[in-house]
Amino acid sequence: MTGKNPTIATITLNNGVQMPALGLGVYQSTPQETADAVANALREGYRLIDTAAAYFNEKEVGEGITRSGIDRGEVFVTTKLWLTDYGYDTTLRAFDTSLANLGLNHLDLYLLHWPVPAAFDDTVASYKAAEKLLADGRVWAIGVCNHKPEHLHRLIDRTSVVPAVNQVELHPYFTQRAVRQADAEAGVVTQAWSPLGGVNMYWQDGHNAGRNPLDHPTVTDIATRYGKTAAQVVLRWHLEHRLSAIPKSVRPHRIAENLDVFDFGLTADEVAAIDTIDTGVRGGPDPDAVGPGYFG
Repeated sequence: MTGKNPTIATITLNNGVQMPALGLGVYQSTPQETADAVANALREGYRLIDTAAAYFNEKEVGEGITRSGIDRGEVFVTTKLWLTDYGYDTTLRAFDTSLANLGLNHLDLYLLHWPVPAAFDDTVASYKAAEKLLADGRVWAIGVCNHKPEHLHRLIDRTSVVPAVNQVELHPYFTQRAVRQADAEAGVVTQAWSPLGGVNMYWQDGHNAGRNPLDHPTVTDIATRYGKTAAQVVLRWHLEHRLSAIPKSVRPHRIAENLDVFDFGLTADEVAAIDTIDTGVRGGPDPDAVGPGYFG
């Protein structure tokens, strides 16, 4: 790999595909901000970019990749199917739209955005469409988001390809121990969205509303010990747990800072100390409640 930081750890997915452990998320990045953020991140050394149809910035992600000058073969690109496109045929059409928006001829990872347990037949149909895309070589790995263990098991029982990734809310205030265990037992990589706990700042319905794990004394004390920021310590905590994480930022200095986590490690005691601040309560939506009309 080229770039400023060529030593990003990778994770081997269950089909042998290599995925960078740390990437850039672009949720809530405006179209105007996204292209610059992606280009900056790739020049800084990132090689994983995560977007979704529902973020309305796939086109700008593609522009940022082009603008960066980094060869497409070095960039791992993820996007996601939105709820209103669930179903076999509609999934295939939605994939074509996402690919065209991104300006790419293949995807590295395609994810179903929510499990939709109230209409799980549609979820299964969409996943079977993703299996066809995988078989046709149009995407190199497929997976899911926000699946609790029971959702994951139901899906695996009714389909042929075990998901490569399950992307879920995961941060020190919501460590998802049961999800991580179920994923590991099935051979699924757990990937964290809102890995720094920012969901508690913008999703104000939950128990943890307004509570920032980056301000917790356990985290800040470890950060002081290493001369690192709290965010860097939390991202290192994810890596020590062998998780993938996709922190979001559009600020160049934050983008660079979030990648600067490969020159130190946490001890087992420090990882365990951060584990203990878990509240057991999610900050974002409960996957059991989310359906096509949930977000308006």
